[in-house]
Amino acid sequence: MSLMSGSPLPAPSDPVQPGQLLMVDIPGPDLDAETAAYLREHGIGAVCLFGKNVASAEQLRRLCADLRGVMGEHALIAIDHEGGAITRPEFWPFAPSAMGLGAANDPQLTEEVNAALARQLRSVGINWNFTPVLDVNVNPANPVIGDRAYGSDAARVTRHGQAALAGHTREGVAPCAKHFPGHGDTHQDSHLALPRVSKSRAELDAGELAPFLALLPDTPAIMTAHIVYDALDAESPATLSPRVLTGLLREEWGYGGVIVTDSMGMQAIDANYGRGEAAVQALRAGADLVMALGRREVQEQTLAAVAEYLHAPAHRADVAAKLGRLQALARRFPAQADTALDPQTDAALLSEAWARGLTAWPDAQGRPPQPPAPGSKVLLVAWRQPQREMVSEAAADAQTLARELGQVYDVELLAFDDAAQLDWAALRGRGLPVILASTFRHRQAALVGARPDLHLALYNPYAVLDVDAPAVLSYGFRPQARAAVLGWLRGERELAGEAAFLAPTVADC
Repeated sequence: MSLMSGSPLPAPSDPVQPGQLLMVDIPGPDLDAETAAYLREHGIGAVCLFGKNVASAEQLRRLCADLRGVMGEHALIAIDHEGGAITRPEFWPFAPSAMGLGAANDPQLTEEVNAALARQLRSVGINWNFTPVLDVNVNPANPVIGDRAYGSDAARVTRHGQAALAGHTREGVAPCAKHFPGHGDTHQDSHLALPRVSKSRAELDAGELAPFLALLPDTPAIMTAHIVYDALDAESPATLSPRVLTGLLREEWGYGGVIVTDSMGMQAIDANYGRGEAAVQALRAGADLVMALGRREVQEQTLAAVAEYLHAPAHRADVAAKLGRLQALARRFPAQADTALDPQTDAALLSEAWARGLTAWPDAQGRPPQPPAPGSKVLLVAWRQPQREMVSEAAADAQTLARELGQVYDVELLAFDDAAQLDWAALRGRGLPVILASTFRHRQAALVGARPDLHLALYNPYAVLDVDAPAVLSYGFRPQARAAVLGWLRGERELAGEAAFLAPTVADC
């Protein structure tokens, strides 16, 4: 039951409230009376949900109903539900990462997986999913995208991005292409710093920009990147740049959908610009909705700055256009739970999708991965306790991996805390087949030169560039990915995926 009923939208003559142009987060899994009053007082119509807001399907459905009751029929309730490591609910079947789908390279499969993601969200009343990632991940050292991208070439990203957009749209959940103009060739994570991309406009047109431009007709919303692109605007990050958001996206390309910023609490913005001032800059640049996440006092600073912006008569027409686009998105994708949907019915589809992405990687001598004989004794080397990092959830721990591998082998486990302490010569001298399971989000310099007999790359696929061993890539660590790897170890699965994360294949040229 909703805490309070939503009020109708203001008439055009009514004053616009600053919260109508902001998206905020809320403290916990329930909509408490204080937070409900806060949302209503400021006219906030958009909320982004995180792990702190998710406990069960029933709880999430109740929370969304309460939010819609407070924010009204045009509520926008969003979440990062990409698949792979970027999945907040732990109670639905997990979908593969984008790169796993890119490796399977079947756009129809990508569409069906994204339709399943949308059904999961619609079953509880979430109407906006911040996916697909249209970044072209050409940088193997990229610290934030990696397996979140469909691949390293624009053609593959475009094919699968289009399929992802179609899957969400047909199931009634708004997709959101990100991170415009592209986060695939950065050495820094914009959560922690302000990256800069110094490519020419021609290079951007052929790479980063290509998927976004090609898919504009299918894209109801686009999320901006907190990155400076010298060829587009050497002074301001895209989120704050009129040249990028208005000049390029609105005027040159003619985009008429919603533009939402990435979180303004990321250090790329927060450490370089005042939070409130940055929100106003983003709105002036062309954004329709500012993601004002974080502590209540920081949200209030942003509300105050946006209120000042709204007082200027010169902005009236522009604000009306922003509200029109936001309301059109909410009308097209209403935040209404479909209780007839059962996400468990997609479990087989998602497990098969993980398995179809499994990819073989040879060692430097060209030797393909070969599983040890089932029933034999093996030495498993794995990180003891992976930790959650920024947007990504924590991978499986060493004990879990050993227990599962024990379904196929007699497993001796070496759980490590620091990969630099591993003595590979001594490990190989044990006389057992050595299996390394890499579960790091980031590449590890300490694994350069590691020489296991078999490498199971269960997270960052670029780890195979550091470890000279035959490898199996799963593009993720979720239970379905691990089950698919076990199927290969038993001889029940082939490694049919393509290594879509480096150079383009012939089919992509």
